[in-house]
Amino acid sequence: MPSPSEGLLKIRPLSGSDADAQVIAPSLEAMPITPASFAAPTSERLDTQEGAQLLADALRLSLRRGAGPFRSAAHLGVEPRAYQLVPLMVALKQSVARLLIADDVGIGKTIEAGLILREWLDRGTVDSFAVLCPPHLVDQWVTELAEKFDVDAVAVTSARARSLERGLPTSQSLFEAYPFTVVSLDYIKADSRRDDFARACPPLVIVDEAHTCVGGERGKHQRFELLQSLASDPDRHLLLLTATPHSGDVAAYDRLLGLIHADLTGGPEAGDANARERYARRLAQHFVQRRRPDIQDSWEEKRAFARHETKEAPYALSGDFATFQEDVLDYCLEVTERAGADKKTRRLAFWGTLALMRCVGSSPAAAASALTNRLSGTSDATAIEPVVFDAEDGVMDEGDIEPATAIEASEEQTVLSRLIDTAHRLDGRRDEDPKVRALLAELTPLLKQGANPVIFCRFIATAEALGEVLRETYPKFEVAVVTGTLTPDERRERVAALEAHDKRILVATDCLSEGINLQSAFDTVVHYDLSWNPTRHQQREGRVDRFGQQAEIVRSVMMYGENSAIDGAVLNVIIRKAKEIEKATGVNVPMPEDQDSVTSALMQAVLLRNDGSRTQYVFDFDTSAERFEMAWRDTAEGAKASRARYAQGALKPDEVIPEWRRMRALNGGPEEVARFTDRALRRVQAPLERKGDFTLAHLDSLPETMRDQLSVRGLKGTRKISFADDLRPNVTHVGRVHPIVAVLAETLAEGALDPIGAEGNPLGRAGVWRTPDVSQMTTLLLLRLRFQLVTSGRTNRLLLAEEAVGIAFTGISNEATAEGVEALELLEAQASSDIDPAARTRQIENALGRLETYQQAIRKLAVERAATLSDDHLRLTEAAGGGATVKVTPVLPADIIGLYVLLPEAN
Repeated sequence: MPSPSEGLLKIRPLSGSDADAQVIAPSLEAMPITPASFAAPTSERLDTQEGAQLLADALRLSLRRGAGPFRSAAHLGVEPRAYQLVPLMVALKQSVARLLIADDVGIGKTIEAGLILREWLDRGTVDSFAVLCPPHLVDQWVTELAEKFDVDAVAVTSARARSLERGLPTSQSLFEAYPFTVVSLDYIKADSRRDDFARACPPLVIVDEAHTCVGGERGKHQRFELLQSLASDPDRHLLLLTATPHSGDVAAYDRLLGLIHADLTGGPEAGDANARERYARRLAQHFVQRRRPDIQDSWEEKRAFARHETKEAPYALSGDFATFQEDVLDYCLEVTERAGADKKTRRLAFWGTLALMRCVGSSPAAAASALTNRLSGTSDATAIEPVVFDAEDGVMDEGDIEPATAIEASEEQTVLSRLIDTAHRLDGRRDEDPKVRALLAELTPLLKQGANPVIFCRFIATAEALGEVLRETYPKFEVAVVTGTLTPDERRERVAALEAHDKRILVATDCLSEGINLQSAFDTVVHYDLSWNPTRHQQREGRVDRFGQQAEIVRSVMMYGENSAIDGAVLNVIIRKAKEIEKATGVNVPMPEDQDSVTSALMQAVLLRNDGSRTQYVFDFDTSAERFEMAWRDTAEGAKASRARYAQGALKPDEVIPEWRRMRALNGGPEEVARFTDRALRRVQAPLERKGDFTLAHLDSLPETMRDQLSVRGLKGTRKISFADDLRPNVTHVGRVHPIVAVLAETLAEGALDPIGAEGNPLGRAGVWRTPDVSQMTTLLLLRLRFQLVTSGRTNRLLLAEEAVGIAFTGISNEATAEGVEALELLEAQASSDIDPAARTRQIENALGRLETYQQAIRKLAVERAATLSDDHLRLTEAAGGGATVKVTPVLPADIIGLYVLLPEAN
């Protein structure tokens, strides 16, 4: 690498980072400093054709520093779709990447951000990063980064920070000690931690669910102050991710955009014509938002998403179950009547009534729990409100507990006790419950069709009661219940255990509506309880209906009581209104945060659905319901207008897709990975076992060193795997960076270069065989080419890279007849017959004698390859519309890793 001064030598391992670089003073060394090189292959360790094939693939798949324009290609464990390259291309044209990625739920924002992150690491643009996200998403991010982007990040949460800090010097922040972190927003927003993080903050920050950081509540205010501090550094790369950028609060939306660029702070209509023009231009440069129809129509990505079929499943309450709900409603209306004129008391009465009715409408079990809790004491409005409206602030873990909603009134004791007794009796008659019967009527035909459903309930008691019913009704199915009583780790473990069963049903509260992706094992969502926040319905369905879902059809079923006053109110005031607004404006916008208006609108709807005997319970709702609807429609129109102010139409990823695919082919794509893994496992006596559309990998049969390496990554026993990215449930995708492939490739490649320290039977680096695919003797060299990449732009950097290529010579000519991937394909030409060992040795010795005559052709290949790579980089820069330029130069001499002689059939 460039030396700091004359007389010094700066060196760095090819697979290391700048932190691994060392400076050497050659004059102080006892032995002269000489360039490192690998000895040429010899005739002492010959191998078969399959050994040659294994070494070539192992070398290709073990390399992590590609020289092409997409340097991240060698590290990816996912095959991105064309539309997912758009944010990367937008970022490539910026000297400092500042993006708001606001694609729909399930399109792949994590993949899009991960591509940018991985590319920036591999280009040397950054050497550390932090992901900030709600606490329930921390583990998911750590997993996604490891599996899809070959990045091992540490989770920083309140529970884990202390152990991470243990042993660190008092002057060192854990963010300095750990360069790759995923950080809980709730942990880091505290004033003391926020300052420490701002001081040691890495140069790249990703913020997931960014809309939860810009509202007016105290928690959001703390988060916004943190992001504002980070964004104030003009050199910091900042990626904000959210599916709901415009959540109904115009000021919050402007604050969110202002974090990306100061020109976007004042809104689209602020300032003169020049300012408005500048706003539109900036928005197009920094904002990426696509809805699913945009991708399916414009990008022809029909197969990226399943067809979504929705169904409503109304049921009618009858008998004692209907009477019970009527009795509870009578009780609730009496409570609201006693509230009188005091606004605070009245609001608390309304919210308490609605919260209690939510539980009663959910199930007798939830009703019994809520009514019992009501006897426990009072609760204030701030505790009840989130339960009523499914409030979303990035923390939902405890939101499924039945609320305590009591107002101190001794006269309530008798009626409450009577209602509690009734709820317990009805809970004991679950097989008669009309709601349960309606669910089973929907589930039975779906299960016969092979569906794997997730049933979302609002409260813990409902989920647990329903789990018992389903286990009794469907004894051949594995039924799991996941609620907020479990820790995040326990939830993941329970879901993972369920995936091992072919017949499975998951019952969950909204603690799973974010945080754990379920598309690999489930294809149906049942809304057993209506959510009072339409965004929550989308989040529930988005766990299943998202990128990576392999079912052709995803189904969602929405249940509601057609004669239930409370369900009817929610349907008319919220659910139906949300669909009307989305249909009219083409955008989906969360409800306005004016909860008083929503409460009044719901209470009004409840009263209007009841007969004349309840007309005495009339309250002055004025025009709050109408104001609520108007505010919602105005917000949707504003969001629609904001989408029209920008466009990524000028971006044409198809112009660079060929380069992307060439790099993936050179580094080893899905076919090469499958071929190598099959051959490698046979080589080490642990062959794959074919089972229809998946394969079994018996990891415990591997040699000890490989087995131990995989065991520390949690990989042991027998695993169902597939090399295609269209997976069936319960099957693990194995790509080039999957630990199984990485361990096999690195072990076999290193063993061939250092056979003394290798385990088992290391690969030889030379071989001779006959094949009908050549008409003359052909000498094939497996090369490792090394390059220096010099970037010029805002910053200049020297990067190191390498590629595995082939070069072939016919007869005794020193002119290459095949190069690159074409030359390596000769290794796949079918061998036809054995050759006498002495003859094989003689052929290799003769080829070694010709190596010097091949050096000019090898140098020419390296120079031409560098020029091609420079052109590829330029093409990508032009397609992105700007960015740093890259010049690629070869580092010579090239390493000759393998030497093979292919002979024609004997006459």
